[in-house]
Amino acid sequence: MVKDPNPKITVHGFNNLTKSLSFNIFDIAYAKTEQHRKEYIEYIDELYNAERLTAILTNVTRIIGANILNIARQDYEPQGASVTMLIAEHETPPSDGDWDEEAPGPLPDSVVAHLNKSHVTVHTYPESHPDNGISTFRVDVDVSTCGVISPLRALNYLIHSFDSDIVTVDYRVRGMTRDVAGNKHYIDHDINSIQNFLTEGTQNEYQMIDVNVYQENIFHTKMLLKEFDIDNYLFGAGSDEFDEASLADIKERLRTEMLEIFYSRNM
Repeated sequence: MVKDPNPKITVHGFNNLTKSLSFNIFDIAYAKTEQHRKEYIEYIDELYNAERLTAILTNVTRIIGANILNIARQDYEPQGASVTMLIAEHETPPSDGDWDEEAPGPLPDSVVAHLNKSHVTVHTYPESHPDNGISTFRVDVDVSTCGVISPLRALNYLIHSFDSDIVTVDYRVRGMTRDVAGNKHYIDHDINSIQNFLTEGTQNEYQMIDVNVYQENIFHTKMLLKEFDIDNYLFGAGSDEFDEASLADIKERLRTEMLEIFYSRNM
């Protein structure tokens, strides 16, 4: 009989480890005129209003195998929205694969909401540059769970639920739990990199950098879209409305914005 190299831990009572997954997702666009910039903000604000964000978080709870206890949501003036859900661990964890293996979770089209001392939150921040035409939409998402369920299962779904040009992901395991022998455990699953929980297609689309602190169970991955079609970034206009020099300048502005956010410094 072959011994399981990664046997599951039998815990004493409730699993008290807290697993937290945090996202910053950025969508970048170019809006030529002040009116276009205003319309972009209005478009994004309506597309990702509190109702739509609630639907996304509801799917997140289904993916990780949890139950919704309470929902608070709010749309803001002049723009932005927030949703917070208190969730509880489901009696029976999801059965489609082991959550603690380094394998990708489902994408949006494969999603088919019930956690204890856990929550999921989302906040949106649409904004535009006052004079160079760049508009940036930021989404902050936090999924924090206790027990055997893992927020890593929702990784792919969340990235593909938004137009994600730059993604900053943090995953950390905090606290401790005990096994039946009374030994303390500070993590209950193997993880080498957040990247291992992404689909191959997603990995191929993005340039990625890891900053991991293994001894502290802290994992950090930055993602930058490798290629982009300029027509997908022009709001209120098409590429045929610009001459070649103008398009080159717009591309440079967009790329600079992405790189500055990706590296967290101005260029």
